[in-house]
Amino acid sequence: MSADFQRLMGEAARLMRSGSLVEATEAIQQALGGTMATAPPAAAQDDVIDVEARVVDTPAADPGVRARPAVRPESLAHGRFANECGARDYRLFEPARDGRPLPLVVMLHGCTQDADDFARGTRMDALARAQGVVVLYPAQAQGANAQRCWNWFKHNHQGRGKGEPAILAGMVRELIATHDIDPARVYVAGLSAGGAMAAILGDAYPDLFAAVGVHSGLPTGSATDVQSAFAAMGGGAPPVRRAPKAGTTPPTIVFHGDADTTVHVVNGERVLHAAGLFASPEVRRGTTAMGVAWSCRRYVDAQGVARAEEWTVHGAGHAWAGGDPGGSWTDPRGPDASAEMLRFFLAHPRA
Repeated sequence: MSADFQRLMGEAARLMRSGSLVEATEAIQQALGGTMATAPPAAAQDDVIDVEARVVDTPAADPGVRARPAVRPESLAHGRFANECGARDYRLFEPARDGRPLPLVVMLHGCTQDADDFARGTRMDALARAQGVVVLYPAQAQGANAQRCWNWFKHNHQGRGKGEPAILAGMVRELIATHDIDPARVYVAGLSAGGAMAAILGDAYPDLFAAVGVHSGLPTGSATDVQSAFAAMGGGAPPVRRAPKAGTTPPTIVFHGDADTTVHVVNGERVLHAAGLFASPEVRRGTTAMGVAWSCRRYVDAQGVARAEEWTVHGAGHAWAGGDPGGSWTDPRGPDASAEMLRFFLAHPRA
């Protein structure tokens, strides 16, 4: 061990005792004759912060604060509902959701259609995805009607607690209970025979449906058998004569083409007359981007709330206005019945 080595190591020890760490490191390196790899300068003592460490207990969650639920992905399901009045299949679209109760729109297809065809033709799923709405498409059984029409024209399917209205209402109540549906925002719409059944459901279950959409349909009670059904569809039957109690019919939106040769346009007017809407309406007119003219009569009550809208699509036939050509019984030229109905529905939660 050389004298220089001892001297340098002694100097290093002195420097370390005095707190000169950088100089002590250099003295050690010289003593080792450069065989020690150069280390980065040690941090100055003033740069070191030394604090007492202690364990901090995490406070328990407040039981009164509800954690935000996880988002559930979009889903499409097919199911079947049965009660004492019968059974029907259905298609159910649910958008991505975070656990909050969502509105429900029930969509009733027309004759010869099915749930998937009607979903495709109306494009309601796309609108519901954007606005956070669950959509139910009940399917009429071919065994119940050879053309898959809802039996709106039979007296035993026109009232509360019986026939197809009771099946559909039961289906909706089950979904409210099992799928976190907001019971104040449940709506029903339909095309043709489905529109006529939607009108029946609104009249029979105003405590369940907050608003109704009738496209190319007929009012409740306009027929009691096949013969009277064809007469009503042709516009030859007299207007429905019933005296609804004030406030019992939910807010209603009607769409009808004035060139409809299957269900005469007068039936659209009769749907609103049956609901007791005879006040002078506000009238708007317009033309779609594809050149189709339309007019809308808006009925407002004494409080300024729109109780009904009647859309007449000029020159249009028996088809869902603004629908997708991939579905049956659609007219893609517009206006967009699905968008207008959904707008009207969401503006009318049930009190």
